[in-house]
Amino acid sequence: MNGDGAGGFGFPEVDARLVVERALDEDLGTSDGGGGRDVTTLATIPAEQQAVAHVVARAGGVLAGLPVVALVLAAVDRRIGTGAVGCELLAADGDTVVGGDRLATLRGPARTILVAERTILNILSRTSGVATHTRRWADELEGTGATVLDTRKTTPGLRALEKYAVRCGGGTNKRMGLYDVAMIKDNHKLAAGGLSAAYDAVRRAYPDVDVQVEVTTTAEAVESVAAGARFLLCDNMSPALLRETVEAVRGSGESVEVEATGGLTLEVAREYADTGVDYLSVGGLTHSSPIVDIALDLEPGGV
Repeated sequence: MNGDGAGGFGFPEVDARLVVERALDEDLGTSDGGGGRDVTTLATIPAEQQAVAHVVARAGGVLAGLPVVALVLAAVDRRIGTGAVGCELLAADGDTVVGGDRLATLRGPARTILVAERTILNILSRTSGVATHTRRWADELEGTGATVLDTRKTTPGLRALEKYAVRCGGGTNKRMGLYDVAMIKDNHKLAAGGLSAAYDAVRRAYPDVDVQVEVTTTAEAVESVAAGARFLLCDNMSPALLRETVEAVRGSGESVEVEATGGLTLEVAREYADTGVDYLSVGGLTHSSPIVDIALDLEPGGV
């Protein structure tokens, strides 16, 4: 397909532009006071040379981050004046591809294409890897009523893009940071003087913010609900204990969302989902996803 490639998942363009600029700083350097340089490309490729190139999947996976291609090309031209490149997207984020599929075709100055190549591939391979890993979880949980969530265990500077990739893969974002949702964990309970004291303190300070409470026992879960919590994070519970906890809090008559977390794997995903939880949160979606191998192939002979 042609278009922006975002596939309706809410591409975080502002954050993506910041990532692109930082990545180009790393690649091109800025010590000369300008936009940097690629000494190999500028020395070997004439300014007037035109090229056609294809962004190609070398392996199968789920796409995420395709709008980055055009952002990088435009940023390179702005920095070092190598000329604008046309970008035709042939797929969309969220699409499943196989090795050999063309994802985009680029036409324009060879210098711009070659300078942009590695930044495009680094970002697109990473985000597509996250989307691909997430899709495996989403497929495994299909029909259980449970949803896979991401966490804050993201690559520094890439959170918005990695969480976008989770959405492309069929997962759901949990909190974006420390600012939008309160999560009371063991250290907060200790510092505040107890679970109920910590919950009350958050409620007084930030009455409009959603509050999640981490629990490790059924008794803690029941205490949290009694204090007013309506979202429980059940950490490192066995399936049997988790099922007992879900039954206990649902028996309270309150509408409580329950999340399982801690050491979860695809092999046990359905067993945990079948306990009745609403969510499984998986840090590995963003901290341990392998990349999808994606390449850029220049057509011989240019335009």
